[in-house]
Amino acid sequence: MLNYFFKKKSRLLKSKNFKYVFSNPYSKNTFQINVLSRFNLLDYPRLGLSVSRKNIKDAYKRNTIKRVIRETFRLLQHELISMDFIVIAKKNIIYLNNKNIMSILENIWSNYHR
Repeated sequence: MLNYFFKKKSRLLKSKNFKYVFSNPYSKNTFQINVLSRFNLLDYPRLGLSVSRKNIKDAYKRNTIKRVIRETFRLLQHELISMDFIVIAKKNIIYLNNKNIMSILENIWSNYHR
């Protein structure tokens, strides 16, 4: 049985982890979302988020977007290859509803299946 939790070990928390991905990333872009990724030496994928106050003014909108991104990652993490991912939300994401954001992310995650 699979464990669908989003544990602390599955998150990019430290700036050195973000710098590692930013230094030489693979990139997948849409008009609303940019996903940077880089292989890690672990047996599981990790997720980092960047939802800027400059792009999305309201805190509740930023938090909702982060929740949706985490949820799609949580459900699909067992199918993903061992990479570190950073999801960057762009300005246009506020014009989408949650289902559209999820479908865009699921499409992006499908590029990284095992």
